[in-house]
Amino acid sequence: MLVVFGVILLALVLFVTEWLPIDVTAIFVMVLLILLGPDGVVNLTQITTTEGVSGFSNPATITVLAMLILSSGINRTGVVQILGRKMANFAGNSLNKQLLATIGVAGPVSGFINNTPVVAILVPVVSDIAHKGKTSPSKLLMPLSFASMFGGMLTLIGTSTNILASDVSDRLLGQPFSMFEFTQLGIIVFVVGSLYLLTIGHRLLPERVPPEEDYIQEYDLEPYLTEVVIGEKSSIAGTTVGDAIDAAEFDADILGLVRDDETVIDPSKNTRLRVGDTLRLRTDRETLDELVDSEILTAAGTPETDAELEPDDAVDQTIVEVVIPRGSFLAGETLASSTFRQRYDATVLAFRSRGGTIQEGMEHKRLRVGDTLLLQAAPDSIDRLSRNDDFIVAHEPDDPEYRTEKIPHAAAIMLGVVGLVAVPFEAIGAWLAAATGIGAFTGLSALSLPIMLTALMGVVAMVATGVIKANELYDAVEWDVILLLAGIIPLGIALEQTGGADLLGALVAATGNYLPVIGVLWVFYLGTGLITGVISNNASVVLMLPVAVEAATAIGANPFAFVLAVTFAASTAFLTPVGYQTNLFVYGPGGYKFSDFIRVGAPLQLLLSVVTVLGIAFFWGLRPA
Repeated sequence: MLVVFGVILLALVLFVTEWLPIDVTAIFVMVLLILLGPDGVVNLTQITTTEGVSGFSNPATITVLAMLILSSGINRTGVVQILGRKMANFAGNSLNKQLLATIGVAGPVSGFINNTPVVAILVPVVSDIAHKGKTSPSKLLMPLSFASMFGGMLTLIGTSTNILASDVSDRLLGQPFSMFEFTQLGIIVFVVGSLYLLTIGHRLLPERVPPEEDYIQEYDLEPYLTEVVIGEKSSIAGTTVGDAIDAAEFDADILGLVRDDETVIDPSKNTRLRVGDTLRLRTDRETLDELVDSEILTAAGTPETDAELEPDDAVDQTIVEVVIPRGSFLAGETLASSTFRQRYDATVLAFRSRGGTIQEGMEHKRLRVGDTLLLQAAPDSIDRLSRNDDFIVAHEPDDPEYRTEKIPHAAAIMLGVVGLVAVPFEAIGAWLAAATGIGAFTGLSALSLPIMLTALMGVVAMVATGVIKANELYDAVEWDVILLLAGIIPLGIALEQTGGADLLGALVAATGNYLPVIGVLWVFYLGTGLITGVISNNASVVLMLPVAVEAATAIGANPFAFVLAVTFAASTAFLTPVGYQTNLFVYGPGGYKFSDFIRVGAPLQLLLSVVTVLGIAFFWGLRPA
């Protein structure tokens, strides 16, 4: 038992510090449990090899994998983007309308499409709405993330955490979640949370990003942008753009070239430089002084706005923000090691990481999920970035390619996936058999299928109808989520089998001597919310559910009520930007600080803790049936 607690403590440290990516941490935990089990070095964890790798065959893991593919198929039809455009037309210049549109689209859609890709799609849409409506994106992007979490609690398939919690509940209690198990409470949470955002939440949000989109001012880039002239004595006259400045010696990038009153944005690396050319550089003052002192260049001036960096003859936007999502090849890499510039022919002007802005020495700074890069690139490079799942471009492409003709097919398939799980065929068959006397109607119960099977059937149907192509299946899956689930599930099994859950449950149950059952339930909600704020929501469910069930059993309470409290708390993590991936998606584009999430999220978390706990007590009861 102590060994398992040690592994849990190590996992928590790794999750919080992010010394390793969270999916790698989960696999490391899985391997460690097997090594310390009966098939490994010593038998200290009671986890066999079969149990250690059981997460890969777990119904929750397979269901999440299938749902990610289904969500990707729907996204490729453009239906979410179409809703986003309708949202933009409604919003106009009114902040209240913009908020209402953002919440009204993100919430309900997230109930049926995994909320993570919904937010990824809507970030550029909402950013454009904000700028066109003269509103700071900071006022809309955090509500977007929070609304998607509300919506994720409308159905079983709204978030991977619900699916995982359902599987753990089935293993512990023999009581999985039905498709609409907690929809009635989810609606209440959605309404209360939305009212909070519409009335109080947005007033607590500062305008971190100015309403007028000017990245130079927003990223405080003015000290790092300058214009230089190639003089007659310059050593780089006659060289190419690619060879002009030694990147290993000077932290500087050539962003543009002015020659004979003609401006070239992001000139080709093979362009040969001439005496009299004016170069636009990104560099710091110290490096500029070195370049001038060595007579390589002559200083000329400093661009102060985007307009100067993107002149009137530039036909398309060349400066955009790009968010690094979970699963991106850039996560954990540096700009130098990832060869990002060579791959996409794009220059990084600056980037935001965990609330801080970095303008110099960027090449060797390690990038993390949620970091936002400010790029200058040619329009075709930006289009390639927007079509790549490794990035979220915070600007909607002008002419996106969607399979709109496949919207009816995708809608019918999702209706089938949900219907075969949600419709009570067994009850209908029994009623028809009783009403008509025809016993064959009881065979309708065979139409009730588990969500894992209907989701896999939906994947096959989407490929067969062309909603998603076979070669797109692997790109549609967020493999880090799958590895996280597969690696962390054995930790929950070890916690149960070694008696660790019993011990922790008994300790928490001791609070029942001082608190009523509803108070203990509230403690579990708050505890799960705090833990989810620093580690993965899926990991918090795996760790907290066995403890919650044991605590409920010890005080004679309804274990299923405690399972629901943990599930809701883990799926609605508002306190920090790292507790839930959708928060990371909006962290950079919203220009938020860590404290902004606490300022807005803490009152919301407290409000919903009361609403959720009271709702659970009302709908499911606090005592076993």
